[in-house]
Amino acid sequence: MNSPTRIVERGTVSQRIAQIAAMRPVHTAFAKFLVRENELRRLQVEVARIPAPPFGEATRAEWLREKFIAIGLNDIEVDEVGNVIGMFPGSDPESPAVAVSAHLDTVFPADTDIEIHEDRDRIYGPGVSDNAAGLIAMLAVAEALRDAQIRCEADVIFIANVGEEGEGDLRGMRHIFETPRWSARIGSTIVIDGSGNDAIIGQALGSRRFEVIVRGPGGHSWSDFGQPNPIVAVSRIVSRFSQTPLPSSPKTTFNFGVISGGTSVNSIPEMAQVSIDLRSASGDELQRLEDELRGVIQTEIPARSRDGSAAKLSCELKKIGDRPAGELSEDAQILQVMRAVDAHLSIPSQLRRASTDANIPIALGRDAVTVGAGGTGGGAHTLREWFDPTGRSLALKRILLAVLALAGAD
Repeated sequence: MNSPTRIVERGTVSQRIAQIAAMRPVHTAFAKFLVRENELRRLQVEVARIPAPPFGEATRAEWLREKFIAIGLNDIEVDEVGNVIGMFPGSDPESPAVAVSAHLDTVFPADTDIEIHEDRDRIYGPGVSDNAAGLIAMLAVAEALRDAQIRCEADVIFIANVGEEGEGDLRGMRHIFETPRWSARIGSTIVIDGSGNDAIIGQALGSRRFEVIVRGPGGHSWSDFGQPNPIVAVSRIVSRFSQTPLPSSPKTTFNFGVISGGTSVNSIPEMAQVSIDLRSASGDELQRLEDELRGVIQTEIPARSRDGSAAKLSCELKKIGDRPAGELSEDAQILQVMRAVDAHLSIPSQLRRASTDANIPIALGRDAVTVGAGGTGGGAHTLREWFDPTGRSLALKRILLAVLALAGAD
């Protein structure tokens, strides 16, 4: 493949961005972003009304597939896990491709009442910002590339991916980079997620999520009093692990988010469970916390009783999520490009850390960032979520310039 430093070889990154921004077709594309705002808003409402619960993104994926066809992308496919993929071919098939992605799924379960409504500038409804806004930004950039008819050296691959939220565990992006066809081909990745345009997420926040499930014989609260109680055991695990010391740097956290078990107030439960979320900027710290959790479980629920007989309680530790940590080097080409684009557009952006689809390529040592789709938003992951598209065009200009620079616009 060609060297990923080709942008620098043609002059400074800032000079290259200025050259691309001065191209007449790019100017035309910028103007169309403003002209098409009403259409983009309509499409955003339309896609937000299509439920896309965890592991249930197929209907929304079909909507995106039809839009990819209408735009005229090549080699459109829906892969084994449900990702929708299409591309604009470049002039040099050996040049590392640029991927542009946005996740299809929302956090809301299948039975959620998806009510989308508009009030003045704002659009309200679950998932309207995260990530209907990202999907629309991706489509807008793809249409701009088509209309501008700018030939790039590298292929530009558009991916509407599944499984970013919650227990989806980045399964869509994970599948892309586990598939040799794409892993060997993609050189840099721009992920579009949520609203805003003032952040460059180039630091991947790692997380591991577990369910601690304790089981016992159960019984009646009176006649079987004395039988070990799984709820009590789970409570002891929570209490003991909560005393685990955490470093001030790198920032590391844990959270017990869901606890459940039992059937009635006068029954000793047969099962109790608790879900825990571990997060850190350091993979080593995540491993330390996991080891500590396993140690606490072993202490509180030993395999055998003191007299040597089999214990009446058993515990299962089930991993339900694993997002790798990592960060880009300061001289990463994609960071140079994003900073030069932001300087050209007078965007006062900051490098930030978060857990997004970019975690996967960053952890593999690939160039990747996550950026917003523009506008402003709030109430993410609630039924009160909202998005205001005012200023959306600035973010679309930002993404388009970055894509053209990374793909080697001719």
